Amino acid sequence: MSYPFYQAVKAEFIAVNKLIEESLSSHVPLVEEIASYLINAGGKRLRPLLVLLSARACDYQGNDHIKLAVIIEFLHTAMLLHDDVVDTSELRRGRKTANAQWGNAASVLVGDFLHSRAFEMMVEIGDMKIMSLLSKATNGIAEGEVQQLSNLKNSEITETAYREVIYRKTAMLFEVAAHTGAVLAAADSKKQQALCQLGSDLGIAFQLMDDLLDYEGSTSDLGKNVGDDLAEGKVTLPLIVALRNGSEPQRILIKRAIASGDSTEMAAILEAVRDTGGISYTLAQAEQAKDSALHNLEQIKPSAYRQAINDLVLFSVNRQN
Repeated sequence: MSYPFYQAVKAEFIAVNKLIEESLSSHVPLVEEIASYLINAGGKRLRPLLVLLSARACDYQGNDHIKLAVIIEFLHTAMLLHDDVVDTSELRRGRKTANAQWGNAASVLVGDFLHSRAFEMMVEIGDMKIMSLLSKATNGIAEGEVQQLSNLKNSEITETAYREVIYRKTAMLFEVAAHTGAVLAAADSKKQQALCQLGSDLGIAFQLMDDLLDYEGSTSDLGKNVGDDLAEGKVTLPLIVALRNGSEPQRILIKRAIASGDSTEMAAILEAVRDTGGISYTLAQAEQAKDSALHNLEQIKPSAYRQAINDLVLFSVNRQN
């Protein structure tokens, strides 16, 4: 990985990748094929990285943070598999999605395999608090997926409801990655709470930027099609702001596109989102989450690991994909 925040745990990150490969073994070849396809698709693996950095920033000296990082990555990948089926997505990280390649049924079942393998590894760690945190987060993330599904094509969704979804769907996994890293290191409650909140803020900032990039990025940078959120009926913050601040013609245009899933008028919608402050407001909210994360990081003593977390937080709002 070329980003500087990987360097503090470079050897451990390599160990995570090795354990991922070892843990994908299955008696069923298709399981291995699909799981390996997803895992090796070139993602940044920020969530497992956060586990490693949080544990080491709290002076953890053991090896179970490697296993914990793999658990987080497997949970994340399982959710991506299910998410792509629900969204009928055809492109992720610049490649065909697993469901586009092998079909929905195989994708869902391999997602289940990764989920169950993650829980097997949780048992191997044997820390009841970590198991409790991961179980609750997994349940909360599933609720977020259902909540997002129920909000599809709803042009009346509020910013509050939107924030509930992105907390459950994205921020909770960042939150539990940072929190469990601190728990594994037996950090005091103050540090645990600081890293828990930092993870949540980081996840919020990350998802806000993801939603912004759907209206500002390019297909080659994003690894998915620009306008996919609108085509899938997802009403994210840039659109919520445009509906709130826009003129009547702009609101009619956007509501029609949300209801139909038709992104053929994307250029006009992008112009409306920019003109009504949808881009600038979303960016400001991401910056606010970033500032909160950095404030919480002050509870952790200075080290190369803390600096790497700092750089990761800054990356969350400066990225282009």
